[in-house]
Amino acid sequence: MELKDLVGEHILDAVDFSTEQVETWGEPFKACQAMRFRLDGNVYTVTEDPEDGCRSTMKEITAGDWPMTNVFQPVRVVGRHRPFSEYGRGSDILELIDVGTGQTVIEVGTDNCHDYYPNFVANFRPESMTPNAGLGPAGE
Repeated sequence: MELKDLVGEHILDAVDFSTEQVETWGEPFKACQAMRFRLDGNVYTVTEDPEDGCRSTMKEITAGDWPMTNVFQPVRVVGRHRPFSEYGRGSDILELIDVGTGQTVIEVGTDNCHDYYPNFVANFRPESMTPNAGLGPAGE
């Protein structure tokens, strides 16, 4: 699965963060950040893949059936794939933009893909969601 597969309109109703153990070349397992979010009833997990102490990238995105703890009022979002950063560098980032506010709620993926120091991105901005902006339910 790729982040591009989630481009389009969805309903977002849960986001969780956790620490996962992933296999690496030099060590059997290493603790890495993971972000889970639920779109249209499907839970997606994006995990970090640390290359060394200074660099990190997105390891993978997977779909599965995990219980979610941070569940909130559903919001309509549009998924957009961002292949370049604001500085013109390569990126592989999924943005989920709230339909009602027009603001980015989730950014997840890898920024600076082709740079010496790529970095894993996993941002959640609940203040950008319509219910939190005081605009009414799900952008209506």
